[in-house]
Amino acid sequence: MRVLIIEDEVKVASFISEGLQEEGYKVAVAYDGKTGMDLIKEASFDIILLDLMIPEIDGLEVLRNARAWGIDTPILIITAKSSKEDVVKGLDTGSDDYLTKPFSFEELLARIRALLRRSRKFDTHLLEYRDIVLNPYTRKLSISTKETELTDKEFMIMEYLLKNSEKALTRKNIAEYVWQNSTDSTNIVDVYVNFLRKKIESISQKRYIHTVRGIGYVLKEEHENP
Repeated sequence: MRVLIIEDEVKVASFISEGLQEEGYKVAVAYDGKTGMDLIKEASFDIILLDLMIPEIDGLEVLRNARAWGIDTPILIITAKSSKEDVVKGLDTGSDDYLTKPFSFEELLARIRALLRRSRKFDTHLLEYRDIVLNPYTRKLSISTKETELTDKEFMIMEYLLKNSEKALTRKNIAEYVWQNSTDSTNIVDVYVNFLRKKIESISQKRYIHTVRGIGYVLKEEHENP
Protein backbone atom coordinates (compact mmCIF):
# COMPACT_ATOMS: atom_id res chain seq x y z
CA MET A 1 0.00 0.00 0.00
CA ARG A 2 1.34 3.41 -1.01
CA VAL A 3 0.65 6.45 1.17
CA LEU A 4 1.29 10.11 0.41
CA ILE A 5 1.59 12.43 3.42
CA ILE A 6 1.22 16.16 2.72
CA GLU A 7 2.15 17.82 6.01
CA ASP A 8 4.41 20.79 6.73
CA GLU A 9 5.13 19.95 10.38
CA VAL A 10 8.27 17.83 10.14
CA LYS A 11 7.77 16.13 13.51
CA VAL A 12 4.19 15.16 12.69
CA ALA A 13 5.13 13.95 9.21
CA SER A 14 8.04 11.90 10.61
CA PHE A 15 5.85 10.41 13.36
CA ILE A 16 3.22 9.29 10.85
CA SER A 17 5.74 8.18 8.21
CA GLU A 18 7.83 6.06 10.56
CA GLY A 19 4.76 4.45 12.10
CA LEU A 20 3.26 3.58 8.73
CA GLN A 21 6.53 2.17 7.43
CA GLU A 22 6.72 -0.09 10.48
CA GLU A 23 3.23 -1.30 9.52
CA GLY A 24 4.48 -2.19 6.04
CA TYR A 25 3.24 0.83 4.08
CA LYS A 26 5.31 2.56 1.39
CA VAL A 27 5.39 6.27 2.26
CA ALA A 28 6.14 9.47 0.36
CA VAL A 29 6.13 12.87 2.10
CA ALA A 30 5.55 16.38 0.78
CA TYR A 31 6.02 19.37 3.08
CA ASP A 32 4.06 21.88 0.99
CA GLY A 33 1.02 21.90 -1.28
CA LYS A 34 2.89 22.45 -4.53
CA THR A 35 5.15 19.43 -4.01
CA GLY A 36 2.13 17.42 -2.92
CA MET A 37 0.25 18.28 -6.11
CA ASP A 38 3.28 17.35 -8.23
CA LEU A 39 3.46 13.93 -6.54
CA ILE A 40 -0.26 13.36 -6.99
CA LYS A 41 0.08 14.03 -10.71
CA GLU A 42 3.26 11.98 -11.18
CA ALA A 43 2.50 8.81 -9.19
CA SER A 44 -0.36 6.69 -7.93
CA PHE A 45 -1.16 6.22 -4.24
CA ASP A 46 -3.63 4.07 -2.33
CA ILE A 47 -4.41 6.85 0.14
CA ILE A 48 -3.44 10.50 0.74
CA LEU A 49 -3.12 12.11 4.18
CA LEU A 50 -3.58 15.85 3.73
CA ASP A 51 -3.08 18.71 6.18
CA LEU A 52 -5.12 21.83 5.40
CA MET A 53 -2.70 24.48 6.68
CA ILE A 54 0.32 23.93 4.43
CA PRO A 55 2.52 26.45 2.57
CA GLU A 56 2.64 27.23 -1.16
CA ILE A 57 -0.84 25.88 -1.90
CA ASP A 58 -3.31 25.22 0.93
CA GLY A 59 -4.80 21.80 1.53
CA LEU A 60 -8.30 22.59 0.29
CA GLU A 61 -6.88 23.78 -3.03
CA VAL A 62 -4.79 20.61 -3.32
CA LEU A 63 -7.92 18.57 -2.62
CA ARG A 64 -10.00 20.57 -5.10
CA ASN A 65 -7.40 20.15 -7.85
CA ALA A 66 -6.97 16.42 -7.23
CA ARG A 67 -10.69 15.83 -7.63
CA ALA A 68 -10.84 18.11 -10.69
CA TRP A 69 -8.13 15.93 -12.30
CA GLY A 70 -10.35 12.91 -11.80
CA ILE A 71 -8.19 11.38 -9.07
CA ASP A 72 -10.45 9.29 -6.83
CA THR A 73 -7.79 8.15 -4.36
CA PRO A 74 -9.15 8.21 -0.77
CA ILE A 75 -8.07 11.45 0.92
CA LEU A 76 -8.01 11.75 4.70
CA ILE A 77 -7.71 15.29 6.01
CA ILE A 78 -5.54 15.60 9.13
CA THR A 79 -5.63 19.08 10.62
CA ALA A 80 -5.87 21.22 13.73
CA LYS A 81 -8.96 22.91 12.26
CA SER A 82 -11.80 21.25 14.10
CA SER A 83 -14.82 23.55 13.69
CA LYS A 84 -17.97 22.13 12.15
CA GLU A 85 -17.62 24.57 9.26
CA ASP A 86 -14.10 23.34 8.50
CA VAL A 87 -15.21 19.71 8.61
CA VAL A 88 -18.14 20.36 6.28
CA LYS A 89 -15.98 22.38 3.88
CA GLY A 90 -13.38 19.62 3.72
CA LEU A 91 -15.96 16.90 3.10
CA ASP A 92 -17.83 18.98 0.54
CA THR A 93 -14.59 19.68 -1.34
CA GLY A 94 -14.00 15.96 -1.78
CA SER A 95 -12.25 14.45 1.22
CA ASP A 96 -13.30 10.98 2.34
CA ASP A 97 -12.72 11.47 6.07
CA TYR A 98 -11.54 14.07 8.56
CA LEU A 99 -9.23 13.57 11.55
CA THR A 100 -8.42 16.44 13.90
CA LYS A 101 -5.13 16.91 15.71
CA PRO A 102 -4.00 15.69 18.14
CA PHE A 103 -4.88 12.09 17.33
CA SER A 104 -3.50 8.70 18.33
CA PHE A 105 -1.60 6.64 15.79
CA GLU A 106 -4.00 3.75 16.45
CA GLU A 107 -6.96 5.91 15.43
CA LEU A 108 -5.15 7.05 12.30
CA LEU A 109 -4.43 3.43 11.36
CA ALA A 110 -8.07 2.49 11.89
CA ARG A 111 -9.24 5.35 9.64
CA ILE A 112 -6.73 4.37 6.95
CA ARG A 113 -7.78 0.72 7.04
CA ALA A 114 -11.45 1.67 6.80
CA LEU A 115 -10.86 3.93 3.78
CA LEU A 116 -8.71 1.32 2.04
CA ARG A 117 -11.34 -1.38 2.58
CA ARG A 118 -13.98 0.91 1.15
CA SER A 119 -11.92 1.85 -1.91
CA ARG A 120 -10.76 -1.73 -2.58
CA LYS A 121 -14.37 -2.80 -3.06
CA PHE A 122 -14.35 -0.74 -6.21
CA ASP A 123 -10.81 -1.70 -7.25
CA THR A 124 -11.07 -5.48 -7.40
CA HIS A 125 -9.94 -5.30 -11.02
CA LEU A 126 -6.41 -4.39 -9.95
CA LEU A 127 -3.71 -7.06 -10.18
CA GLU A 128 -1.06 -6.93 -7.45
CA TYR A 129 2.16 -8.62 -6.42
CA ARG A 130 4.46 -7.20 -3.73
CA ASP A 131 5.01 -3.53 -4.72
CA ILE A 132 3.49 -4.01 -8.19
CA VAL A 133 -0.02 -2.85 -9.11
CA LEU A 134 -1.37 -3.30 -12.65
CA ASN A 135 -4.47 -1.34 -13.62
CA PRO A 136 -6.25 -2.87 -16.65
CA TYR A 137 -8.38 0.22 -17.22
CA THR A 138 -5.50 2.68 -17.53
CA ARG A 139 -2.87 0.17 -18.79
CA LYS A 140 -0.54 1.58 -16.12
CA LEU A 141 1.98 -0.40 -14.11
CA SER A 142 2.84 1.03 -10.68
CA ILE A 143 5.73 0.03 -8.46
CA SER A 144 5.85 1.75 -5.06
CA THR A 145 5.21 5.42 -5.88
CA LYS A 146 6.20 5.40 -9.57
CA GLU A 147 4.30 4.27 -12.63
CA THR A 148 4.69 3.64 -16.34
CA GLU A 149 2.23 3.08 -19.17
CA LEU A 150 2.29 -0.21 -21.07
CA THR A 151 1.42 -1.11 -24.63
CA ASP A 152 -1.33 -3.70 -25.20
CA LYS A 153 1.11 -6.61 -25.63
CA GLU A 154 3.30 -5.52 -22.72
CA PHE A 155 0.18 -5.27 -20.59
CA MET A 156 -1.02 -8.75 -21.53
CA ILE A 157 2.35 -10.31 -20.75
CA MET A 158 2.44 -8.53 -17.39
CA GLU A 159 -1.14 -9.56 -16.68
CA TYR A 160 -0.33 -13.23 -17.37
CA LEU A 161 2.82 -13.08 -15.22
CA LEU A 162 0.91 -11.47 -12.34
CA LYS A 163 -1.87 -14.03 -12.51
CA ASN A 164 0.82 -16.71 -12.23
CA SER A 165 3.33 -14.97 -9.98
CA GLU A 166 6.26 -17.10 -8.78
CA LYS A 167 5.37 -19.81 -11.31
CA ALA A 168 7.63 -20.61 -14.26
CA LEU A 169 5.81 -19.99 -17.55
CA THR A 170 6.94 -21.29 -20.92
CA ARG A 171 7.39 -18.97 -23.88
CA LYS A 172 4.72 -20.99 -25.66
CA ASN A 173 2.25 -20.43 -22.81
CA ILE A 174 2.89 -16.69 -22.92
CA ALA A 175 2.62 -16.55 -26.71
CA GLU A 176 -0.70 -18.40 -26.66
CA TYR A 177 -2.10 -16.08 -23.99
CA VAL A 178 -0.97 -12.85 -25.65
CA TRP A 179 -1.20 -13.64 -29.37
CA GLN A 180 -4.07 -16.13 -29.21
CA ASN A 181 -2.10 -18.76 -31.16
CA SER A 182 -1.64 -16.32 -34.04
CA THR A 183 2.15 -16.70 -33.95
CA ASP A 184 4.27 -19.81 -34.35
CA SER A 185 7.42 -18.09 -33.12
CA THR A 186 8.20 -17.66 -29.45
CA ASN A 187 11.05 -15.25 -30.25
CA ILE A 188 8.51 -12.42 -30.20
CA VAL A 189 7.94 -13.20 -26.51
CA ASP A 190 11.60 -12.50 -25.74
CA VAL A 191 11.38 -9.18 -27.59
CA TYR A 192 8.36 -7.98 -25.65
CA VAL A 193 9.62 -9.27 -22.31
CA ASN A 194 12.75 -7.20 -22.93
CA PHE A 195 10.56 -4.12 -23.59
CA LEU A 196 8.67 -4.82 -20.38
CA ARG A 197 11.84 -5.25 -18.34
CA LYS A 198 13.07 -1.86 -19.53
CA LYS A 199 9.79 -0.26 -18.49
CA ILE A 200 10.14 -1.82 -15.04
CA GLU A 201 13.78 -0.73 -14.75
CA SER A 202 12.71 2.85 -15.49
CA ILE A 203 10.62 2.97 -12.29
CA SER A 204 12.27 0.44 -9.95
CA GLN A 205 15.71 -0.83 -8.97
CA LYS A 206 14.28 -4.26 -8.25
CA ARG A 207 14.19 -7.04 -10.83
CA TYR A 208 10.88 -8.83 -11.15
CA ILE A 209 10.92 -10.78 -14.43
CA HIS A 210 13.51 -13.57 -14.42
CA THR A 211 14.55 -15.98 -17.15
CA VAL A 212 14.10 -19.65 -16.31
CA ARG A 213 16.68 -21.48 -18.41
CA GLY A 214 15.17 -23.96 -20.81
CA ILE A 215 11.62 -22.96 -19.88
CA GLY A 216 10.70 -19.29 -20.12
CA TYR A 217 10.04 -16.64 -17.48
CA VAL A 218 8.91 -16.18 -13.90
CA LEU A 219 7.66 -13.14 -12.01
CA LYS A 220 9.18 -12.90 -8.54
CA GLU A 221 10.72 -10.20 -6.40
CA GLU A 222 14.49 -9.88 -6.13
CA HIS A 223 16.62 -7.60 -3.99
CA GLU A 224 17.66 -4.23 -5.35
CA ASN A 225 20.50 -4.13 -7.84
CA PRO A 226 23.85 -2.97 -6.41
